[in-house]
Amino acid sequence: MSETTGLRDRARRAMRAEVAVVAFDLFARRGFDHTTVDDIARAAGMSRTSFFRYFPTKEDVVLGHLDELGGLIADTVGARPSGEDPWLSLQAGFLAAYEGSGAPSSPLRALSLGRMLAETPSLKARQVEKQARWQELLIPEVSTRLGLADDPSDPRPRALVAAALGCLDAAFQAWATTDGGVGMPAFIDRAMDVVAARR
Repeated sequence: MSETTGLRDRARRAMRAEVAVVAFDLFARRGFDHTTVDDIARAAGMSRTSFFRYFPTKEDVVLGHLDELGGLIADTVGARPSGEDPWLSLQAGFLAAYEGSGAPSSPLRALSLGRMLAETPSLKARQVEKQARWQELLIPEVSTRLGLADDPSDPRPRALVAAALGCLDAAFQAWATTDGGVGMPAFIDRAMDVVAARR
């Protein structure tokens, strides 16, 4: 990557982050459904066209970071010891994603996101789409760990990843109903431990 490309990417990420902060402020005051793309663009000092250069949809202002987190989870799972139980590797990936999400430094924003997801069907639908991409990133790694890399017809890797993502979703939903006094990692551990105990 050239220095110019790196600078451009950093500037793009910074602008996306700035617009997201503006949007979250509007969502907190007006609600997601009562805030338009035009409202966000105007508050961010940009045109509607410029907004769409940074975000394909209004939902992506809230959930755009999930694409990067999916890659972080997959990278973390891939870097875990090869003999480790895939369930534990996935759990480590989710904990790394939480740390990498910025949520530990701004738990109120993360809680706000959880509440928005619970209240906004279009956001929840977009989250499901993005987590489906996570599943496709994680299945090959879990397949390899289970010794099933050459057997795409075996449902176990897909089932294991789907169950783990279900635990992550349950943990996030439960955490979003709290005041954030207990950190999200404890909820991830609780949700995944209850399923692990029944495997």
